[in-house]
Amino acid sequence: MLVVAFAALLIAVFFNEFRHASQNFSSLTPAGAITLINNEDVILLDVREPAETVIGKITKAIQIPVSSITQRIGELDKYKNKNVIVYCKTGARSGLACKALNKAGFENVYNMSGGITAWQDAHLPVSRK
Repeated sequence: MLVVAFAALLIAVFFNEFRHASQNFSSLTPAGAITLINNEDVILLDVREPAETVIGKITKAIQIPVSSITQRIGELDKYKNKNVIVYCKTGARSGLACKALNKAGFENVYNMSGGITAWQDAHLPVSRK
């Protein structure tokens, strides 16, 4: 029984490490995002659905829902050489958008872990416009 549990745990760890190694984007915290925003040329991409943005979004963020990112990715082509910070509500859907951006040739892509929730928990400003 212990050997089976150990084998299952080993497989889970291996799968998790392989998944992280195969992604071509980095994760960063809201504090890391602020550092990047202050020191680099950055584009912010909000991938939440329009109804979710009523609570606010990060100022100057471009809003393209993750459900339509593959159809609308051409709108972002002019930003391919810039750093792109992607966020959603909690950081899960933004990972999907980061993968789509990587597939489209974007190289400097960052997933903001914790999403807008972590941003607001850190008492960082949001725009309601």
